[in-house]
Amino acid sequence: MAGHGARGRSGGRPTLEEVAARAGVGRGTVSRVINGSPRVSDTTRAAVEAAVAELGYVPNTAARALAANRTDAIALVVPEPETRFFAEPYFSDMLRGVGAELSETEMQLLLIFAGSDRERQRLAQYLAAHRVDGVLLVSVHADDPLPDLLSQLEIPAVISGPRSEAETLPSVDSDNYGGGRSAVEHLLSRGRTLIAHITGRLDVYGAQRRVDGYRDALRDAGHEVRESLVEQGDFTEEGGRRAMTELLARHPDLDAVFAGSDVMAAGARQVLREVGRRIPEDVALVGYDDSAIARHMDPPLTSVRQPIEEMGRRMLDLLLTEIADRRPAVSRGLERRRVVLATELEVRASS
Repeated sequence: MAGHGARGRSGGRPTLEEVAARAGVGRGTVSRVINGSPRVSDTTRAAVEAAVAELGYVPNTAARALAANRTDAIALVVPEPETRFFAEPYFSDMLRGVGAELSETEMQLLLIFAGSDRERQRLAQYLAAHRVDGVLLVSVHADDPLPDLLSQLEIPAVISGPRSEAETLPSVDSDNYGGGRSAVEHLLSRGRTLIAHITGRLDVYGAQRRVDGYRDALRDAGHEVRESLVEQGDFTEEGGRRAMTELLARHPDLDAVFAGSDVMAAGARQVLREVGRRIPEDVALVGYDDSAIARHMDPPLTSVRQPIEEMGRRMLDLLLTEIADRRPAVSRGLERRRVVLATELEVRASS
C-alpha cells in the first residue's frame, strides 16, 4: 500500500481521477464525499476516504483553506430576459434541481440574467473578477459569447445542452432528437398524415435536434417531408399563436401539430379553438416539456417529458467535479463529458 505522502501516477500531486480509480468509483462520487454530501453509502465513503489517505490527496475542503481565490459561490446564468424565465416552467424546474443538489453543500447560488448586451457586459466584468467558483449556463444560443468567455477566464462551467455538435464545454441535455421522433411516431400511429411542426428558436441546438427527429420519423414511415409544414416559433405562447396561424394559412387541412414546447402548444391551441378546430377530433396536438401547463390544458396535452430537475442536479454534479479538480475541462484537453438523459412521451387526450 502506498504511504500517506504517495505521489499520483503522473508523478505530481494526486488527482481526483486517481482517487476515483483507486476507490473504484466515479469522479462525481469522490467530489460528493469530499464535499460532505450525505448521498453516499457508508461503504463507498470508506473506500473513497481510504483512497484519499493512501494517495495523500489534498481534498477540496482542506484546499479551500489554502486557496484564497475560493468564493464558495456558483452562478446560474440565464442569457434570457427575466420575463421569459418566469413565464416558462423549464427554468423553474431547472432551478429546483440545482437548488436541491446544492443544498447538500456549503455553497451559495447566484441567479444572474444576461438577456441584454448591457447585462452581458456587467456579467463579463463580474466573472473576470473571479467572484464565483463556477458557472451553470442555461438556455444558450449558438452565437452566445459567454461560454467562450468562461473558457478564456478558466472558470469551470457546465452548459445545459451543447451549442452545436462541436461543443467544448461539459454539458447535460435530454434526448431532443428521440423526443421529437417519438412525438411524430405517436401521431402517425394515430392515423394522422399531415403533421405540422412548430419549432423552438433554431439557434438553440436542442430545437434543431427536435426538428431532425420530426423529419426522420416522417421519412422512415414513408411520408414526404414538406418544409411548408414546419414553422419557426420562439418558445413563447405568442410565437406558438403566430406559427399556428401561418401553418393554417398554408395547410388548412393539417390534422396534427407537434409543438416544440408546451407553452407554444398553448398558443397553437388558442388559434385552433378560434377557427373552430376541435382537439383532438380535427387536429391532434403534442407539446414538449410535460410541464404543469400540459396537465392543466383542456383537453390535457400529450407531451414529451424531459427530466429537467434531474438535468439541473446532474449539471451541478458535473460542475462540483470541475471545481474540485480546479482545472477547467478545456485545459485538460477536454475529457469530453456530454450527459444525455432519456425523454418519455406522456400520452393524454389532446392526441
